[in-house]
Amino acid sequence: MRLRIAATAMLLTAVAACGGSTTDTSDIADLPPASTAELTVSIQAAGLPAVVNVWASWCGPCRSEAPLLATAASQFEGSINFIGLNTRDSQPNAKGFIAEFLADAPITHLFDRDGDVVIDFGGTSGVPLTFFVDGEGAVSTVHFGVIDERTLALAIDELLQTAG
Repeated sequence: MRLRIAATAMLLTAVAACGGSTTDTSDIADLPPASTAELTVSIQAAGLPAVVNVWASWCGPCRSEAPLLATAASQFEGSINFIGLNTRDSQPNAKGFIAEFLADAPITHLFDRDGDVVIDFGGTSGVPLTFFVDGEGAVSTVHFGVIDERTLALAIDELLQTAG
């Protein structure tokens, strides 16, 4: 019994530590709602390939891949558009995630409340998920799950080769 109480206390402490962020989000605007058509048109209008990463604030693996995506977005700024597509989340939690993990990254963030855009692009309800989209708005590759540095680099190289 004592062991069960101690384990429960440890679990509650861990959950409290992972929950509710105290990060200041006052300078982060609400994420604009996304639609499949608008996202496709914006990628086409930019004329650049895009990396569309689907994430949610409640997704632990999304937190682990965020620094890699922020670094890549900075490194390839002007060559590839990075778009963060928040799904099945709330605006306050999404803004907290951005403030904590992606505040300085050159990533455009959009809000897909019900996950419709993700499904339309060929994804699933699982996050994280990353779409690699050519400059015409066509999805060339979909990566399901956490993306690692090697996979991201290879997919970016492929996008750049087909774009140039």
